[in-house]
Amino acid sequence: MLVEQIWTNNAYRNFNYLVACPETGEALAIDPLEHALCLKVAKDKGWQITQILNTHEHSDHTGGNAAVVAATGAKVLAHKDAKDRIEGMDRGLVAGDVIKVGKTVELEALDTPGHTMSHVCLRSHTDTPCLFCGDTLFNAGAGNCKGGGDPLALHATFTKQLAALPEHTVVYPGHDYVVNNLGFTLDREPNNAAARTLMAKVKDEDPAARKPTTIAQEKEINTFFRLHSPGVIERLRVSFPDLPKNPDTQTVFVKLRELRNSW
Repeated sequence: MLVEQIWTNNAYRNFNYLVACPETGEALAIDPLEHALCLKVAKDKGWQITQILNTHEHSDHTGGNAAVVAATGAKVLAHKDAKDRIEGMDRGLVAGDVIKVGKTVELEALDTPGHTMSHVCLRSHTDTPCLFCGDTLFNAGAGNCKGGGDPLALHATFTKQLAALPEHTVVYPGHDYVVNNLGFTLDREPNNAAARTLMAKVKDEDPAARKPTTIAQEKEINTFFRLHSPGVIERLRVSFPDLPKNPDTQTVFVKLRELRNSW
């Protein structure tokens, strides 16, 4: 499986992705907002985009669909419940569906509600597994729930699905927010050495050269995975004095998400 991470350099700080079969050159475009750039990269690589996968229905992820379809005839795939919000959708996905790209690439659809209630992530079952996670999981952060989502659902997605993935799973998010997200982590846990080390590396880095994290790293640097941390809980209590003595993970997650909305 070949993966091309495309830094769009737009106001939304999107990452677009091409996933290609090395034998046939067929490619899947993931959230190809910057359609001209995605088409150029595919042409330069000698790949043919045959499918588009929208992780969810927001326009900063679907806005390039029409142009890519017009140029390639690609089929559009997304969560089955997004069919009324994504124009021209050809295939609705449910959990466990497999997206085949060429002869050698298979990606499993995960139903990952929270940022929106019709959000999918794609998981590869390769020697080095990958997760294309849209706006569910960011490097060192979590998606907001302002555009039709639910923080309780996002908590369930994090704790029941993402945390259970193999720790060497490579994380490919829909946006580059890592510097701000690490800032939030360090505001929660000033002594988080892993977050501080990564911040020193990425704060002045060109996002075009950004390296993805892994699930193992996320569990060290991402506050939304660190729901049992005494430091996170005590720091949270400064903003929410009525926090129970031993809050459950759902309470911690929802309060963190509330705090991050205005941080």
